[in-house]
Amino acid sequence: MTEYGRGPGSEPWHPEDPLYGDQGWGGQQPAAGHAQYGDQAHQQYPQQDPYAQEQYGSQQYGNQQYGDQQYGDQQGAYQDPYQQQGGQQYQDPYQQQHYDGGWETGPQAATPPHGADPSATYGGRPGGYADQQQDYYGTPEAYPPQQPPERRQAAEPGPATDWEAEAQQEETHPFFTGRDDDDDGRDDEPRDPRGGGDGRDRRGKGKTKKKGGRNGLACLLVAAVLAGGLGAVGYFGYQFWQGQFGEPEDFEGTGIATTVEVTIPKNATGSEIGNILKSNGVVKSVDAFIAAQSKNPKGGLIQDGVYILKKEQSADSAVESMLDPASHNNLVIAEGRRNVLVYEQIDKRLDLKAGTTEKVAEEKADSLGLPGWAKNHENVKDPLEGFLFPAAYPVSKGDKPEAILKKMVARANAEYEKAGLESKAEGLGLQGPWELLTLASLVQVEGKTHDDFRKMSEVVYNRLEPTNTETNQLLQFDSAFNYLKGQSKIDISEDEINSNQDPYNTYTQKGLTPGPISNPGNEALAAALNPTADGWLYFVATDGMKKTEFAKTFAEHQRLVDKFNDSRGN
Repeated sequence: MTEYGRGPGSEPWHPEDPLYGDQGWGGQQPAAGHAQYGDQAHQQYPQQDPYAQEQYGSQQYGNQQYGDQQYGDQQGAYQDPYQQQGGQQYQDPYQQQHYDGGWETGPQAATPPHGADPSATYGGRPGGYADQQQDYYGTPEAYPPQQPPERRQAAEPGPATDWEAEAQQEETHPFFTGRDDDDDGRDDEPRDPRGGGDGRDRRGKGKTKKKGGRNGLACLLVAAVLAGGLGAVGYFGYQFWQGQFGEPEDFEGTGIATTVEVTIPKNATGSEIGNILKSNGVVKSVDAFIAAQSKNPKGGLIQDGVYILKKEQSADSAVESMLDPASHNNLVIAEGRRNVLVYEQIDKRLDLKAGTTEKVAEEKADSLGLPGWAKNHENVKDPLEGFLFPAAYPVSKGDKPEAILKKMVARANAEYEKAGLESKAEGLGLQGPWELLTLASLVQVEGKTHDDFRKMSEVVYNRLEPTNTETNQLLQFDSAFNYLKGQSKIDISEDEINSNQDPYNTYTQKGLTPGPISNPGNEALAAALNPTADGWLYFVATDGMKKTEFAKTFAEHQRLVDKFNDSRGN
């Protein structure tokens, strides 16, 4: 037997019995409140919980002794209820027992012998209690009566109600249900465990309305996301098509009246120039400028510097404008220009008082980047002379003179290093790069063309030779005398020039001037490094301006002088 108790009869165990289930059904189906085998009617039990009156103390399985109710000497044979013959009726031998003292721990009471009347063990009480036994299958809390295995069938589902069908489709994700994180999913009020009654109404009405509103909002959100995604795909698809097959965006015409100052850095690529122009409103797109620059045969000649350009012009027009020198807003230093003229240019460009830049050059010459070989030379009028390299420099209002001068000196250092002044000077019979730079500055001023530069360079070298008995190491350059005078004259009297003993006067002082007299360009530097070897010793600007002719002897020189005088009407 189990702790829930069981009599010799064949009645089903109580539903709470853990061993409740299929316990050897033989194919008989009990009626409600009865256990029937074949045609035999079973006794009814009183409508009373047989376990309600039982009080358990310490329970032992096997041999057991009961409390106050002692079975004494009455013994009988206990028969297996499943081995009884047909027609015999059984009753629960433990029904209506009351154990007020618990289970005894002393000597075991005698067990009724099998075959004896089971009712005798209960003090002669009648075996049937139909008027008192409770029907456990007649209450709402009871399990349905057990069926034989061959008669068991799956419960047929009833017709689904509207609220049940809708509940099957109900979303559970918080995004669609709108449930807060702290919602445990349970209603505030308890439901019927079988889902009926008010619980059904609450689920069918309240939740349907809540779910409909939240699902509608979720649908709107999904639709908005889809619409945004389609829009993004369309936009980027159009951009891709434009980039692959469409013409780049571009303005039309030569631009509007508004101009802008644009600075192009050194070694800028086409795309970098295009980005600068686009950011300043000159062109509409970088691709349009790159295409226009590639199409123009001279597009690769665009240089760094400052440009004054019209806004909103076509890319083709922008390329043409940048190739036009008129659009350049750089500070352009011409080849052979003296420093004093460069200082004036800077003052004008920066709207400074005249002499401001020259004063800065005098006071800060040693801190502007001059190389060591260019310092500490005697009788030098301007230590920066020859180091304001001829080029185009971007200069805007607000720049400082010192910054501009540093750019020029840095450019000169780079060019001189590239030309190899330090390494080649001694091989040419000169005392270092300073003299080579000075020689190049003289060639720059006196020469007119590339061919002139090389011949002029040879004239200087030949006159510097100690074996020169024609001029005795006198250069006799008018340009040097004009430099010391701060002038540019052609007609200089012999008395004036021969009476002046200034170190820069090459008519009275042998050798080179103390320092450069101009800022030579790359052609003059190249000529100083590679003079001709034809024996030229004299030269004369026969037209006074553009044409220079050379001679090897003094007699030839005199004929050139006469030619010059004739051109002047002397």
